[in-house]
Amino acid sequence: MIGRTSAVVLLLLAVPALVGAQQAGPQAEVTALRERGRYGDAIAAARRANLAPALGELLRLTGQWEEAERVLRRATGERRPDSLLVVLELALLRHERGELAAAFRDFDRFIDAYNTARSLSSDELAAVGVAVQHLSVADPELARDALRAYDEAIASDPGNTEARLRVGALFLERYNGTEARATFEALLVRDSTNPRALLGLAKTARFEGSRRALELVRRSLAGNPNSVDARVFLAELHAEVGDYADARQELVRALAVNPRALPALSARAAVAWLAGDSTGYTAGRREVLGLNPRYAPLYITLAELAARHRLYEQAARFALEAVTLDSLAWRAHALLGINELRLGRMESGRARLERAFAGDPFDVWTKNTLDLLDVLERYPSRRSARFRFVADAADLDVLEPYLSPLAEEAWDRLAARYGGAPPAPVRIELFRRHADFSVRTVGLVGLGALGVSFGPVIAMDAPSARPRGEFNWGSTLWHELAHSFHLALSGHRVPRWFTEGLAVYEERQARPGWGDDLTPGFLSAYRQGRLLRVSRLNDGFVRPAYPQQLGFSYYQASLVCELIAAERGFDALVAMLRAFGEGRETPAVFRDVLGTDLDAFDRRFTAWLEERFATQLAALASHGDAQTGPPTRVGTAERARRNPGDFFAQLAMGQQLIRDDQPAAAVPYLERAKALFPEYAEDDGPYRLLAQAARQRGDLPRAAAELTAMMAINERAYDARLELAEVVLALGDSAAALRALDDALYIDPTELGVHTRLAELAEWRGDARLAVRERRAIVALDPADPADAYYRLARAELRAGDRDAARHAVLRALELAPGFDAALEFLLELRGERD
Repeated sequence: MIGRTSAVVLLLLAVPALVGAQQAGPQAEVTALRERGRYGDAIAAARRANLAPALGELLRLTGQWEEAERVLRRATGERRPDSLLVVLELALLRHERGELAAAFRDFDRFIDAYNTARSLSSDELAAVGVAVQHLSVADPELARDALRAYDEAIASDPGNTEARLRVGALFLERYNGTEARATFEALLVRDSTNPRALLGLAKTARFEGSRRALELVRRSLAGNPNSVDARVFLAELHAEVGDYADARQELVRALAVNPRALPALSARAAVAWLAGDSTGYTAGRREVLGLNPRYAPLYITLAELAARHRLYEQAARFALEAVTLDSLAWRAHALLGINELRLGRMESGRARLERAFAGDPFDVWTKNTLDLLDVLERYPSRRSARFRFVADAADLDVLEPYLSPLAEEAWDRLAARYGGAPPAPVRIELFRRHADFSVRTVGLVGLGALGVSFGPVIAMDAPSARPRGEFNWGSTLWHELAHSFHLALSGHRVPRWFTEGLAVYEERQARPGWGDDLTPGFLSAYRQGRLLRVSRLNDGFVRPAYPQQLGFSYYQASLVCELIAAERGFDALVAMLRAFGEGRETPAVFRDVLGTDLDAFDRRFTAWLEERFATQLAALASHGDAQTGPPTRVGTAERARRNPGDFFAQLAMGQQLIRDDQPAAAVPYLERAKALFPEYAEDDGPYRLLAQAARQRGDLPRAAAELTAMMAINERAYDARLELAEVVLALGDSAAALRALDDALYIDPTELGVHTRLAELAEWRGDARLAVRERRAIVALDPADPADAYYRLARAELRAGDRDAARHAVLRALELAPGFDAALEFLLELRGERD
C-alpha cells in the first residue's frame, strides 16, 4: 500500500483501464510529436483521437491554461477509460496556477486510487507516482512510494518511457545523482537522441559538477528545439557565466512556445536582476506572481543564480522571500541556511538547515553541511585584531603564531593598495580534511580548490589536509583574503575571471615565488589556440572545456591584470573593480576604464604575451624532434646536440648526465635549459640540478644562488628550501637560513625538526621573540620529550622578558617530569630573582 487509506473510492475506478489496442496508435503518435517539439501537430492529433489527458497536458505546456481547463473539466464529466489521467492533468494545472489546496486534494486522491483499485494500467501507475511525488513535499517518505509506483508502471510495461523519465527526475530531485545518471543513460541506450533523457542527463551533469552539461543540453535541443525546459536550462547556464544576452535569447525562444512558462519567466526576471535591469526585474517578478501568487521557484531561481555570482546577501534575501511564499519550499530553506553560513551567521544558518533537512531528509547537501557544522562546533577559535580563526586544535595551536601575523600583514597591505577594506572581523576556517572544506564550499565532496572566500568568511584546507608540497597555505590565505577585498569593493559583482586573476597577481606582490607562474603546458595551450579570449575567460573557471583549462585560466587572468597594471597603473585595476560594482559588464568596464574594446585588448594581450615569452615559445617550438620508444642515452644526447634551442632536449640531457654522476658535463645543458625557460623551477628542473652539481664540486655560493632563484619561482618546493638553509648556514649566513626555514613553514608547519632548527638559530642570533614562537610550536607538535620542550620554552620566555609565561612553562615541565633537575633549578632561579 501507498501512504494512508481513505474510505473514499473514486467512482472513475469503476471504468476499465486504458489498455485498448486501438488507443495505442494515436497515443504513440501524439507522444512522438510532443517529444520532438511539434506541439501544434500533437494538439491536433490529440483532439482527433479524443485523448483528453494528452490534450490537456499539451495545452498546459503551451500556456493555454483556460482551454486546458475546459478540456479537462469536460472530460471529468464523461465516463472515460482514462479518467484517472484526466484528474492528474487537472491537478497539475491547478498546481501550476498556485491553487495548491485544490491541487493537493486531487493528488491525495491517488493514494486511495492505488490502495483500492483491483488493477491499474502502466500509465495509471505512473500517474500515481507523479501525484505522490508532489505530495512528498509535505511527507518526504512518500518519495519512496512514488518510486515504487514508477517501478510498478515499468514492470507492467517495460516500454513506458515516461515512467522511466520520471524515475530519473525523482532521483535527481532527491539529490541522487548516481541513480539519476544511470537511469537517463539506460534510456539513451534505447534511444540515443531522446531529448528529455539528454536534458535529464545534462541536469545531472550540472548537479555533479561535470563539464558535459552544456554539450548535453545542446544535443537535447537538437532533438526538440521547442523544449521550454531545455531552453530555460541553457539560459541558466549562460546566466551563470554572465552571458546575459545569450540567456535572454534562449528565454525569448522558450516563451515563444509557452508565454506562461513560469520557469522561463522566473529566469528572465533573474537575468534582468543580474544585469542591473531593475525595471525588467520588477516587471518580470510582477508577471510571474500575477500568474501564480505562490510561485516560490521564482525566488529560488534568483537565490541560486545570485549565489553563483557570489551575491550571498542577496541570495539569502531571495531565499527568505521563497519560504515566506511557501513554507514547504525546502530547497529555499536550504539556500537560506547555506548562504547565511557563507555570511558568517552560524547559529541562524544552522537553524535554517535543520528545518530544511527535517522537510527533505534526502538533501545530501544539507545533510553534509549539518554534519560539517558538528565538526566546526568542536573546533576552537582564536581572535586577532581583524580576524577570527577556526580550526582543529591540533592545527590551530601550531598555525596561529604564523596565521595571525600573516593575515594582519595582508590586511594592512591590501587596504593600503585598494583604499578600502571589508567589514571586520573576517572569519577564517581551516579544515583538517579536504572533504570537509569541499562540503563547506559546495555541499559535496570532490571540490579540487584549495580555498574559497565568501567575503565575510574564508574557508580553506589546513596544511594537514594535503600531502606536503601540494600547496602553500600562506599564499592561499593571501589569495582568499584578496578576494574578500575585491568582493567588498565591487559589492560582490566582480566577475570571477577578474577577481581570480587579481588575487593571483596579489600573491606575486606578497612574497617572492608566491602565485602561479609560467609553465610549458600553458604556452603549449597558447600555441594550440586553446586559451580563451578575455571576453570568454569566465568560461575557463565556470565550465572548463578540458582538465587543464582551469589552471591555465588562473594564470592567463593574472597576466591580464599584470599587463593592465604595467601599462595603466594599479589604480586602473581598482577602478575596474569599482566599475564592476556599479553593475557594468566586462565590455563596458574595458571601454570606460581602459578606453578600449575587448577585441583590441585581446590583440594587445597577444602581442604582449608573445613579446614577453618569445624565448620560451621558441624553446617549445623547437621541440619537434620527437622520439619513438623509450629514451636511450645515445638518443637523448643526439637530440640535445641537434636541437640546442629545445628546452626539453637540453633538460633531458642534463638530467641524464646527473643520473650518470657526471655533474660537470651536465652543467652546460642545464644552463641552456634554464636560459630557454627560466620559469621552470620544479624539483627536476635546471635550478635544483645545478645546485646539486655545484654542491658536488664544493661551490656552495653557486648552489645557494641556484636554490635562491628557484625559491623566487616555486612556492611549493619544501625540500629545496631546507637544502638552501643548510647551504647558506654552511656559508655563515644565518639570516638567510632563517628566511629559508621560515618560508618552508608556509608549505608545511608540522615538521618538528624545522622548528627545532629555527629555535636554535634564533637563540644563537639572540632573536628572543622568534625563539619563543618556535619553542611554542615545538610544544604544540607533541614532541617525544614534552617536559624538555616546556623547559626550553620557559627559558625562551624568560629571555623574551615574560617571567609569568616562563614560570607557567617550567611548572608544566615539572608536572610532566617531577624529577627534572634542570627544570627545578630554573624554577628556583625564577623565584630567587623575584625575591
